[in-house]
Amino acid sequence: MEIKKESTPKTQPLKYGEYEKEFYLSKKELADFLRGIADQLEKGEKITISTNEWEIPFEYREPIEVEIEYESEEGEENELEIEIEFKSKRRGGRLQAK
Repeated sequence: MEIKKESTPKTQPLKYGEYEKEFYLSKKELADFLRGIADQLEKGEKITISTNEWEIPFEYREPIEVEIEYESEEGEENELEIEIEFKSKRRGGRLQAK
């Protein structure tokens, strides 16, 4: 008798192009997500954001640009957008003339 293994979906890395998706999280889930980004920033120069279906891995260098956008209208929902722009990590060494 053959036992079939359940297939697990493979995580697909997203390396180029654009990707946008909205998530609805509890405040605890959002805090955990932001804390995870902060932990990765403190550890090195690589961040990976992922779900069960995809992952976005990238390396970066300083300086890191942060843009804060706030929008509020009376009787409407408030919006706080935090955009983080990273410069790509340089490949190779520094150019020098001696």
